[in-house]
Amino acid sequence: MDEITVRRVYDAPEPDDGIRVLVDRLWPRGVSKERAAVDEWLKEVAPSNELRTWYHKDASRYPEFDSRYRQELDEGAAAEALDRLLELAGGGPVTLVTSVKNIEGSHVPTLVDLLERDARQRDR
Repeated sequence: MDEITVRRVYDAPEPDDGIRVLVDRLWPRGVSKERAAVDEWLKEVAPSNELRTWYHKDASRYPEFDSRYRQELDEGAAAEALDRLLELAGGGPVTLVTSVKNIEGSHVPTLVDLLERDARQRDR
């Protein structure tokens, strides 16, 4: 399986990061493009502003957030961005870069799950 790593954009890049992909809708505050060292910014793969706002009002909604987010990733620009992310991950190590503080309670675990499932299917 291709390696998928998650790092906060505020942490220094590592030599084994592979392709670094920013998966946030907004550019991280106070971080230059040089410091972020991202190869691609797939902002469309992040949850919509409406979904993100809805979820942030009550973090206990995570299971429903995850379900709604997966639905968003099935359509339009979000689906295209996810396809691009899957393509990148199929080519070698990928690091998902984000500015969120609570990675486990964010959209990132959903993306990791989708990438890992795709890798398992390719390995069959």
